[in-house]
Amino acid sequence: MLFVCTGNSARSQMAEGFARLLGSGKVESASAGMEPKGLNPFAVEVMREKGIDISGQQSKGFSAELARAMDYVITVCGNADARCPTLPPGVTRLHWPLEDPAQANGSSEEVRAVFRGSRDEIERLVREFLARVE
Repeated sequence: MLFVCTGNSARSQMAEGFARLLGSGKVESASAGMEPKGLNPFAVEVMREKGIDISGQQSKGFSAELARAMDYVITVCGNADARCPTLPPGVTRLHWPLEDPAQANGSSEEVRAVFRGSRDEIERLVREFLARVE
């Protein structure tokens, strides 16, 4: 499964981390971005609170070749959904319209709270998805 967002810095990285842990031995997960920006430190921090270390994951660019190698391509933002090319038969495309926590403003604690909310929503979606494909 491939999670795709614009920057591959937060939402898709967190989804990859949850899928890697929760789908261990059942699915392989990756993430990519239309315009990779590097791993967001808040994403790393809030995932660590859940016991998941994504600090070694890299922000990667989306490619049609990578998408074709997947069974599922899940876009997690409107920009990625709009820019994702038509995929070949056999690749299921899903869209999870998630708000971008990297757009949050405020104090560090306020931004962290937004990232926690995104993280928890992503965990719920990944759990639901894995329960359906098992």
